[in-house]
Amino acid sequence: MKIIIAGAGEVGSHLAKMLSNEYHDLTIIDNDELRLNRVSESSDVITVFGSPTSIKTLAYAGAAKADLFIAVSPSQEQDVNLISALLAKKMGSAKVTARINNDEYLQNENKLLFTDMGIDLLFYPEKIASHEIIDLLKQTGTSEFMDFSGGKLQLIVFRLDDGAPLIDKTMSDYTVVGEQQYRAVAISREGTTIIPRSNTRFKLHDLVFVISKRTGVQEVMSYSGKNNIDVRRLMIVGGGRIGEMVAKKLENTVDYIKLIERRRDRCDELNERLGKTLVINGDARNTDLLIEEDVNDFDAFVAVTSSSETNILSCVMAKKMGVAKTIAEVENIDYIKLAEGMGVDAVINKKLITASRIFRFTLSNKVQSIKCLNGSDAEILEFIVNPNSTITRDKIRNLGFPKDAIIGGVIRGNNSFIALGDTEIKPYDRVVVFALPSALKKVNKFFV
Repeated sequence: MKIIIAGAGEVGSHLAKMLSNEYHDLTIIDNDELRLNRVSESSDVITVFGSPTSIKTLAYAGAAKADLFIAVSPSQEQDVNLISALLAKKMGSAKVTARINNDEYLQNENKLLFTDMGIDLLFYPEKIASHEIIDLLKQTGTSEFMDFSGGKLQLIVFRLDDGAPLIDKTMSDYTVVGEQQYRAVAISREGTTIIPRSNTRFKLHDLVFVISKRTGVQEVMSYSGKNNIDVRRLMIVGGGRIGEMVAKKLENTVDYIKLIERRRDRCDELNERLGKTLVINGDARNTDLLIEEDVNDFDAFVAVTSSSETNILSCVMAKKMGVAKTIAEVENIDYIKLAEGMGVDAVINKKLITASRIFRFTLSNKVQSIKCLNGSDAEILEFIVNPNSTITRDKIRNLGFPKDAIIGGVIRGNNSFIALGDTEIKPYDRVVVFALPSALKKVNKFFV
């Protein structure tokens, strides 16, 4: 697939690194030579110096023959992304997608305007991140959460801390009576992702990924040793777009929200936009401030400043002061495992969120959703099954499905079930698959 990325910032660079591993014909455009040099050092890409809105530059990069054009200049350059995507489409790019920072564009009636103009997907990383945080605050026992088809199946991720009943056990140690309600699909252990088998033994500090039916969630959480907390009092550090969106969305469902923001002018803006949130001007790196603001009285603590270090350290301090659930935005991917190792309950990363949305375009058109997971180099995908696809031809155990991937569950109409070796996949089923990068292309072929 010929892919052009317009914008060699943090998001563009991460996409280039990830997509170049898939052996695509990859070109990246930017008007900053230093950024282009950094990308070329870490990824197998062709770099083009120039403006993404220049017709000459787009033509030189090959926009007329691109299968996918991705406009991901920094969020403040929204107009650049929209213009470059529209130009690329008119010049012949098959699919185009653009990063935006305007919630108004995502309203249903407005999205149609951009679809009519030729933009296949608009994505707003900060908005998606705010939705992920809200989901995590509803499922406080997990470090990551995703549901499929309105919750018929759910992905639950949790770390095994001291005392977790699952430690030193295997899944075969738990007798299943009746229909299976859940299945462990992966373990992340010391930087390595393992696809577990029935005799795989769980260890202390493992990050465990489980696909579960809604009726099995409570039992799964009991094995983790973690309980869901009803979040009634929430403290947010960082009054940027994500912090504001989380506060605004939860104002009518959470009893009390306190938001701490360092910039005085931004505090004034937030006071005008938020009706029920108490906005405090201060620096959350100051331990005394957190003590003064009674952080120990809050059920959950969300740190979404522009500094990964501040977010991690403030979450660690909040945890030590007794807050049950901490969530940090960590944009430096190298810091994600550090944050988890220091006790941060959940991590949000906009690069991985963006990659998930865009990566779907490089796979079969039957991929309904995909998510790049924190703490693992793997992806979780939801396929809609073609009538004549390979996956429908026999029981799963007889298909030669890749060893570095696993089918977690199946949604058929209004019903869902956990996939086992003798499961037969039928046309139009929705199938949830956990796959390591090495298996993605092979898995995709089963559903074409």
